[in-house]
Amino acid sequence: MIKNEVINEAISYIMEHITDEITVEDVAEHCHFSKFHFSRVFKEETGESVYAFIKRIKMEQSAFRLKVERQKSVTDICNDYGYTSSNYSSAFRQHHSMSPADFRKSIAEKSIATNPNWEIYSDMVADRVMSFEECNKNISIETLEDFYVIYERHKGNYHDLKADWCAFTEKYKEYMTEDTILLESTYDDPTITDVDGCLYDICMTVDRSCKLENTRIMEGGRYVVYHFDGYLWDIFPVHQTLLNVWFPKSGYALDKRYGFDIYHSVDSEDMHMVMDICIPIMH
Repeated sequence: MIKNEVINEAISYIMEHITDEITVEDVAEHCHFSKFHFSRVFKEETGESVYAFIKRIKMEQSAFRLKVERQKSVTDICNDYGYTSSNYSSAFRQHHSMSPADFRKSIAEKSIATNPNWEIYSDMVADRVMSFEECNKNISIETLEDFYVIYERHKGNYHDLKADWCAFTEKYKEYMTEDTILLESTYDDPTITDVDGCLYDICMTVDRSCKLENTRIMEGGRYVVYHFDGYLWDIFPVHQTLLNVWFPKSGYALDKRYGFDIYHSVDSEDMHMVMDICIPIMH
């Protein structure tokens, strides 16, 4: 878990401005630290330098856009992230070991061929990917309000979410009421990001009078909401259906906000879940 709230604020700032030409100095100044001191603390907390983190996020977020926004050219996407075509191609190849064009051709097949977080269910993924029409039956377009939450940020494997949730709900049980909503924000696609280096927040709504340091606003707005009713091992195929099948045909464009899941019920014995998978779209 990333416990230093200054570093969490820095990560949030980077993620929100990842399409800008952001520098180490920009992030350090935002956090009111000297560049040297901030860089040392950031690496101690995350295992990466600020510069390496920014570059990696640019490469992985832009790769995600290549995967989902197939109507956009590689040039348009690289420009969105502050690169020229030649510089982007070189940086992308260095990070992903292939060109952006080859990545776009191969990623859909890779995404439905295996489940990188739940190896035991890998052979089930392709069979569970839905058609556009089947997926669309479970989708609504909704305008969501902001959520004010307690959160804990982790960098690791999504496989650890169950244990993290158990620890989180036990730690903050005094803040839970009958109106509490449990949410989870996952920032990375494990078919693109190293499965052991994915960033995610586990959250619960609280009153805005809560004085804990680790609180933030999860931004509302317009979202595609997939209404999920199934088991743990169904979640990855649903995500990949949304990204590889539904979005490219839907006509909707992704927004710069990050998506999240809203849990309605979870059976910890058989891991049956009822939840909403919320993906931000442009107004």
